[in-house]
Amino acid sequence: MVQTIKNRSQVPLDSRDLEICQRIFDKIRSEYQVEKDSDEAERTASIIIELYRQGVRDPDHLQSMVEAARGLFETRDR
Repeated sequence: MVQTIKNRSQVPLDSRDLEICQRIFDKIRSEYQVEKDSDEAERTASIIIELYRQGVRDPDHLQSMVEAARGLFETRDR
């Protein structure tokens, strides 16, 4: 099912939100061997936060969208 992004939330992220984003960030970094302090990690984190604020809350969908945005899904066998 395709999730439609309705609008960007201006509400600050709470600790639960940040935990979900952190978990996705750590998973992507681990799966693609992205260095924590690299430009790639910074771009990935920015995409995760932006998509989350736009309403993408399902962790699997969020990860898929980040992978697609970064072009990562093409290099990994699923």
